Amino acid sequence: MLTLYGTSGCHLCDQAEALLVQAASARRLEWRYVDIALDDALVERYGTRIPVLLSADGGETGWPFSLLDIVKLAGK
Repeated sequence: MLTLYGTSGCHLCDQAEALLVQAASARRLEWRYVDIALDDALVERYGTRIPVLLSADGGETGWPFSLLDIVKLAGK
């Protein structure tokens, strides 16, 4: 399971989400979107770095990332 941290109105977050949709259509991939604006701790942690993709085991990659980066992160 991957988590995409972003927020509304972030065009880079929209691009990252589109990549995740593309990756999920090509292989079995579960992910969720978390809007950091709803949590002050997440704003503090990721506010200047979004979009950020996090794996269930704590692996993390920031934008820009590619389909290959998504697959690698999901495989951990």
